[in-house]
Amino acid sequence: MWQFLREYISNPDTIGAIAPSSKHLAVSMTDFIDFDKTGCIVEYGAGTGVFTRNVAARKRPDTAYIVIEQNGRFYEILRKQFHGVPGVVLIHGDARNVCGFLREQGFRHADYIISGLPFTSLPQQVSHRILSQTQKAIGMEGVFTTFQYTLLRKTFLENYFNIQKIVRVWRNLPPAYVLHMKLKPCHAKQISAGGAVRTKN
Repeated sequence: MWQFLREYISNPDTIGAIAPSSKHLAVSMTDFIDFDKTGCIVEYGAGTGVFTRNVAARKRPDTAYIVIEQNGRFYEILRKQFHGVPGVVLIHGDARNVCGFLREQGFRHADYIISGLPFTSLPQQVSHRILSQTQKAIGMEGVFTTFQYTLLRKTFLENYFNIQKIVRVWRNLPPAYVLHMKLKPCHAKQISAGGAVRTKN
């Protein structure tokens, strides 16, 4: 808790929360995942590993789980917890490079991407790059799930994805919205044709 609060004070734009996510939020973030069938899961901004523990405990040993964390202190916390866990690939890096990380692990697409990144506070160009890469990373069949503390960025997210479902999680500090999304059909055609996806500002 104190480690998380210290990182929030140092990096409020990229941490986006004053406390780790609750186990109730972790369940809501991961209950869309078909663990019996998925071959590759990606996580952005794993923090202290609340979602990571949930996924690592439920996934098959042969399912690749690519965990991307940019914050150095959080990465070290994750490394101590998950180093050597079958299928877990820890990356100290930027979610804007997700497609490259997938290729390095032998995947073209992820079946599921879960994100703890604060799109409300991230600079818009950073969010645009992450979401554009996420479109390519999930392809036509994958699911992108993120949580936000407000719905101020809902319209912005809808420029990139179809929101399939929104779940309100009250048992979290603060309460959060979980958004489950898939690629829009028009964007899927652009991506499959190798073109750039255009979005509104």
